[in-house]
Amino acid sequence: MADDLEKTEEPTPKKLEDARKEGNVPKSMEFSGFVILFISSLILIFYIKYITGDLEEYFKYIASLIGVELTLRRFYDVILNTLFYVFKILLPIMLVIVIAAIIANVSQIGFLFTIKPVIPNFEKINPIKGFKKLFSIKTFIESLKTILKVSIAFVVGYYLFLQFLSEIPKLALMSVLEQIKWFGQKSMILIFSMLGVFFVFALIDFVYQRYTYKKSLRMSKQEIKDEFKQTEGNPEVKAKIRQIQREMAKKRMISEVPKADVVITNPTHYAVAIRYDKNKEDAPRVLAKGVDNLALKIKEIARLNDIMIVENPPLARELYRVVEVGEIIPPKLFKAVAEILAYVYRAKRREKE
Repeated sequence: MADDLEKTEEPTPKKLEDARKEGNVPKSMEFSGFVILFISSLILIFYIKYITGDLEEYFKYIASLIGVELTLRRFYDVILNTLFYVFKILLPIMLVIVIAAIIANVSQIGFLFTIKPVIPNFEKINPIKGFKKLFSIKTFIESLKTILKVSIAFVVGYYLFLQFLSEIPKLALMSVLEQIKWFGQKSMILIFSMLGVFFVFALIDFVYQRYTYKKSLRMSKQEIKDEFKQTEGNPEVKAKIRQIQREMAKKRMISEVPKADVVITNPTHYAVAIRYDKNKEDAPRVLAKGVDNLALKIKEIARLNDIMIVENPPLARELYRVVEVGEIIPPKLFKAVAEILAYVYRAKRREKE
């Protein structure tokens, strides 16, 4: 009984889907942060070339104000122009960050829209639970991870900085353009080195978050049994439904008997009703079949509708065994069935004569 209550089983697809609907998905903030930082850095590298003109234009505007009397109206103009340039320069960067955040989330969890995580839940602001969460193992691991990431990034940055310092004396021999190019190259090295460090941590955190997510959703054997019952339904109800379906199928089958050309019997236990429409079908088709009471019912309906009943025990048993209702007869039984149909057609012609 204790084994049934231990959460040792992997979550079922239904459990995962229910958790997703609740907004409970495996998401790594480290991975999202890396994607945002990576895309933003790439865009910023190429974008700097295009904002140089705007910055130059803004500085010229500020320089033109030197020595000019600062009135209230001019002060407002400076504020508005400054806001315009800031908005013009920062808006593309902000849009890129938003798009990068969307890409980071969609790449992890796909498209998901749910408002359940933002619905107020007073249990989340419970101070006791908040205090326990503050000193939980998860919080400790997150803190340790942050400290480790910052430490490694600092060590890598410090090492690169020392390398750059050794080249500073050479800068005095360079032109201004070469110095700007040097600073640009070193900035790229520093940026992508930091991105490399963040990528390693993002990858580790991505795997870790998915592992802990699956672990948090593990189920006990009893929970899986309960879910199966809930999904598939009560066995007794299912049995009742199957019984009703069989009864309905039987009624539909019985209603097809009057359309038959012949009923082949053995003569008491088996009965198979066959129809052959040479204008529509290539072979005879079984309309109904049954044993014992159902066989008696088929023969009774056949008599009421003047359908000939032919006794052929081996053929009746074989047809019942290998052919389902609605199927055409297999080639190996063509000859035997054809002989019976020919006999029936001759008998009907004699009756008409």
